Amino acid sequence: MGALLCPLGDPARPPPPRGWWGLWAVAALGVLLGVPGLGGANEYDYVSFQSDISSYQSGRFYAKPPLCVAIPADLRLCHSVGYDKMVLPNLLDHETMAEVKQQASSWVPLLNKNCHMGTQVFLCSLFAPVCLDRPIYPCRWLCEAVRDSCEPVMQFFGFYWPEMLKCDQFPQDDVCIAMSAPNATEASRPQGVAVCPPCDNEMKSDAILEHLCASEFALKMKIKEVKKENGDKKIMPKKKKPLKLGTIKKKDLKRLVLYLKNGADCPCHQLDNLNNQFLIMGRKVKNQYLLTAIHKWDKKNKEFKKFMKKMKSPECPTFHSVFK
Repeated sequence: MGALLCPLGDPARPPPPRGWWGLWAVAALGVLLGVPGLGGANEYDYVSFQSDISSYQSGRFYAKPPLCVAIPADLRLCHSVGYDKMVLPNLLDHETMAEVKQQASSWVPLLNKNCHMGTQVFLCSLFAPVCLDRPIYPCRWLCEAVRDSCEPVMQFFGFYWPEMLKCDQFPQDDVCIAMSAPNATEASRPQGVAVCPPCDNEMKSDAILEHLCASEFALKMKIKEVKKENGDKKIMPKKKKPLKLGTIKKKDLKRLVLYLKNGADCPCHQLDNLNNQFLIMGRKVKNQYLLTAIHKWDKKNKEFKKFMKKMKSPECPTFHSVFK
């Protein structure tokens, strides 16, 4: 079902705080979660935008006046949302399309995990708001439904629902963006994780390259042993070759141990056969090195061969991280 505008009361609504786009590591939660393939909202019911959208200012001051512009094809998060024009500055105070693209890219992989049917509508109502004569924010219950379904997936990568995304800043007694009736979201919440999310990766060259760009480190690795420890899978390497060291110091490679966060009881099919070699990517969270993506090192696979060629000179975007 498409998104809906829910008129529920007084339309006055202050904007969320500026700068909340940097909520989670913009690439790291980003592409580290990614697997291709989620159909977004196909329909979006909204009032036709007016030629005068000056009320989008809402007391805020920008270098440029608000504009209704086409959603570009490379704004992957929202290009398929169901409408084709958006307002700049958006509801996250991004004033340029370049800034929108950069910050929105971090959320595409979460969308691809299909953790909630309303994820795209929720995010795009903020990143790429539909052209109306006044800003309309997502409904609080939609934020809560997306949060409750998607945060468990985020936690596999060491992320938590950020404080700046607190759902109580969104309206519950106001005109707001909704997906369908609130009780209809219950059926979309996952009842369990079939595969550990870091292991649920399709072998596509572009997706693997995105993982590489977003990861802090990448290794070609043989695995000696996998154990369960405190709810995680603990992975002991046997042989490893650094492809990208990032936060790992060379002296630490010999005693490197990786963790599949919250992965003790979910399957990771790549680890069923430890005779293989693997491409493993990850990032450091506190004192642990977390595995965030794993692929069989398979030079016979056409997509993996494409990736290996691209890996020699990857064109990685510059991302900002709020995680220190």
